[in-house]
Amino acid sequence: MVRQRIQIKKIDNVTARQVTFSKRRRGLFKKAQELSTLCDAEIALIVFSATGRLFEYSSSRERDVSL
Repeated sequence: MVRQRIQIKKIDNVTARQVTFSKRRRGLFKKAQELSTLCDAEIALIVFSATGRLFEYSSSRERDVSL
């Protein structure tokens, strides 16, 4: 049984959009951590929510990462 692809479009329901953002953000940060660990790579992510809230991840906490 093949999974169908999800059509990528804006989620109209605000609550569902926030829940999806939260889940996807956690998944993205986890993938960044895995990439950093597996490949010994320096990773920095900056994500802004629709409300303007800042979320950041850095594989190197000792250094201040700025873009």
